[in-house]
Amino acid sequence: MKIVFLDAKTIGDDIDLSGYDQLGEVIKYDFSSAEEARERSKDADVLVLNKVEINETSIGLADHLKLVCVTATGTNNLDKEYLAKRGIAWRNVAGYSTETVAQHTFALLFYLLEKLPYYDDYVKSEKYIGDVTFTHFANVFHELKGMTWGIIGLGNIGKRVADIAKMFGCRVIYYSTSGKNTQEGYDRVSLDELLAESDIVSVHAPLDENTKGLMNKEAFRKMKSSAIFINVGRGPIVVEQDLAEALDSGEIAAAGLDVLSVEPMSPENPLRKIKDSNKLIITPHIAWASIEARTRLMKTIEGQIREFFEM
Repeated sequence: MKIVFLDAKTIGDDIDLSGYDQLGEVIKYDFSSAEEARERSKDADVLVLNKVEINETSIGLADHLKLVCVTATGTNNLDKEYLAKRGIAWRNVAGYSTETVAQHTFALLFYLLEKLPYYDDYVKSEKYIGDVTFTHFANVFHELKGMTWGIIGLGNIGKRVADIAKMFGCRVIYYSTSGKNTQEGYDRVSLDELLAESDIVSVHAPLDENTKGLMNKEAFRKMKSSAIFINVGRGPIVVEQDLAEALDSGEIAAAGLDVLSVEPMSPENPLRKIKDSNKLIITPHIAWASIEARTRLMKTIEGQIREFFEM
């Protein structure tokens, strides 16, 4: 059996993949374009990939291909109709990053809520040396307890964030982007109600026709001026120009993002000009990427290959 990794760099160099060597011949490419994938997949029985587009262009010559494994939950890059026509199976992985993404959600929140950029700069600029009192009160922050946390998308990750927020003493409300999700123990509300009432709004939804551009100018205008917005879902859920204007004008207090509409970040991204870390923190799509989550992901895919070929 020949297993070809088309974009192995997207899972990092620090993950032990030796288990795959027991399954057959393994070839790893750091990255592959569709044109490169067409040639590289030619003799593959299994393809392992993250972002590579899988369609007739990229795998049209892959006569031996039996299984496509996506190192992610989302499968928008798969032409499933074409795979079905060819009789090629596909697998993805759900749930591997729930704890990590929930953890990163709170990392972004506390960075902004507790004004950590300001206080870090205060000490490192040596203003604390020789200050008149042991506590510096200049930038007020508030307890999380008693706040309302609005969650857009209460799936596995959103539910985990909700559970943790509840432990901190938050009132948690949520908006179902599909209109179908009901979670016992949490109040489901309209989007307008969530935006108006929440001190914190976090997005944990997939990108689809219900969510693309959901957080736009009108949505940010409905939020509290003291609110913090967090997006660890998908970048295109947010209209970035509208978010930049909301931050500049003070319509909302701050935002923490781990995803952008174009990744890596485009030079034209309007958020690029906001350098105030008290207002905005952007991390480079790392919320999913703890070493534990990536190890769990690749062990799951190894198991999927073993199961598929009954090894």
